[in-house]
Amino acid sequence: MTLTPLTKRRISQFKANKRGYWSLWLFLFLFFIALGAEFISNDKPILVNYDGGFYFPTYVNYAETTFGGDFETEAEYRDPFVQDLINEKGWILWPPIRYSYDTINYNLPQPAPSPPTADNWLGTDDQGRDVTARVIYGFRLSVMFGLALTFISSVIGVAAGAVQGYYGGRLDLVMQRGIEVWASMPSLYILIIFSSIFIPGFWTLLFILLLFSWVQLVDVVRAEFLRARNFDYVRAARALGVSNPVIMWRHVLPNAMVATITFMPFILTGSITALTSLDFLGLGLPPGSPSLGELLAQGKNNLQAPWLGIAAFASLALMLTLLTFIGEAVRDAFDPRKTTL
Repeated sequence: MTLTPLTKRRISQFKANKRGYWSLWLFLFLFFIALGAEFISNDKPILVNYDGGFYFPTYVNYAETTFGGDFETEAEYRDPFVQDLINEKGWILWPPIRYSYDTINYNLPQPAPSPPTADNWLGTDDQGRDVTARVIYGFRLSVMFGLALTFISSVIGVAAGAVQGYYGGRLDLVMQRGIEVWASMPSLYILIIFSSIFIPGFWTLLFILLLFSWVQLVDVVRAEFLRARNFDYVRAARALGVSNPVIMWRHVLPNAMVATITFMPFILTGSITALTSLDFLGLGLPPGSPSLGELLAQGKNNLQAPWLGIAAFASLALMLTLLTFIGEAVRDAFDPRKTTL
């Protein structure tokens, strides 16, 4: 695919911002690792070879009897008895960290929360769960939640702003007054009320936060459509009989997306922060979920275990800082006033 000169200039400007450019690669590297969290941190082996056959416990549940045991229930691979059964006729390939986000370590050197050791690299929380595993899974969950919320809210916000800006008139007036009223409501208190009413979950929280996050792009897109709807090429398209939806999609929206894309990294950071805040208050994801906000709350409640707060703060600070630097680089890339040397 041949890149246009404008696209090449934007890529060149993005690369010129070294801080944002390397932040993007570092973030993608961390996100790629987090996507394969089951192969990095898990209480199940990656691969088991037993009696000439290969088994994948990460994806398939195998009964203990599969490996010569006595019970029909799922094999407990951390049990030395099960490990001995497998090693008699095969071998086990373990991930680097033999804990999942909900695995409880019953062999701690001291009562939980226990400090970092060679077995638990970042220590354990107040329930004996490995902090490293919870950080890895929590990073993935936070980014996936933020990406989903950013994408859906952007689609709704762009659609609403496009309709307002393109058609204008009374429709724009009514929608704008309604959005102003909705945006002026105390969103945090409403989020807390909704979170206490509904059963917490990934999709429930996504819906609750979506109620307020979609308005962030409306004003930007509306302004772009108001500016572009009277351009000559738009009038020419109307004169040729092109329908309004086609004009909005093909001719006006590409110009409006320039401003929209520059805002997306910052919307993503806001989405992650909102989820973390609700989890910190105990109104977010269900108990036991790999949540960085819940880990922060544990750090606040266990000041004698500083590794909890440090691990949560460091992971959140790194994630949000990288996204902010990426957002600044994207903003510079789409800024027509900036040129590369």
